[in-house]
Amino acid sequence: MGRDGRGRGGVPGTAFRAVEPGRRRPHSGPPEPLDRPPQSCIFWGVTSRPAPRDLRASDADRERVIALLNEAAGDGRLTLSEHSERVERAYSARTLGELAALTTDLAVASAQPIRLDGRKPIAGIFGRERRDGRWVVPERLGVTAIFGEVVLDLREAVLQSRRITLLATVLGGTVQLIVPEGVAVEVTGSAMLSGRRQAGTAAAQPDTPVIEVHTFSLAGRVKVVRPRKSRWRGALNRRRS
Repeated sequence: MGRDGRGRGGVPGTAFRAVEPGRRRPHSGPPEPLDRPPQSCIFWGVTSRPAPRDLRASDADRERVIALLNEAAGDGRLTLSEHSERVERAYSARTLGELAALTTDLAVASAQPIRLDGRKPIAGIFGRERRDGRWVVPERLGVTAIFGEVVLDLREAVLQSRRITLLATVLGGTVQLIVPEGVAVEVTGSAMLSGRRQAGTAAAQPDTPVIEVHTFSLAGRVKVVRPRKSRWRGALNRRRS
């Protein structure tokens, strides 16, 4: 207690007494539950980014799913009542997860109209592996090509972050990225007896999504391809307009 009647905490009429080691400070109130979280804490690495299944679906996503449902009804995999029910659910679906659940029993994983397994590493080992169509690209993805080829088509993909990191290991193989306009690519890392081919190396703008490729390559190749617009198609569209 201080001379002014205040305790060490600055509250009038209070005093603080040291507690001997091994003894607990007496508690006057009811016992606190052991499972109660602390009053204040810091969560590191926690983001508000939704899971792939919780991303909002677009009209184009619904049409992709309905196209597979129509095909399944045409060859007898779905009855007319099952087809009608699933189509109705597809039109009312709000997330990619709700749409993906409608076709899991109609096609293998590589033929699904919407793929949500983007966090799994992609490997082309003595073979060819491809990701295209509507698939979710996680913030960090591992890619391996060992005497094989991995093709990542990002033209219709959903990027979970504005900066995607690809960890590419290439041993006598090829990793090819097909990138749309408006997405920048940065290729870094070590390469021995290897080649890199990158189209469109302009500096990225502040708001431009970036695909950052960290490579370890031995006698392999990393190719970045940007499909060019057809001059004939552009001329035809101008004539129609």
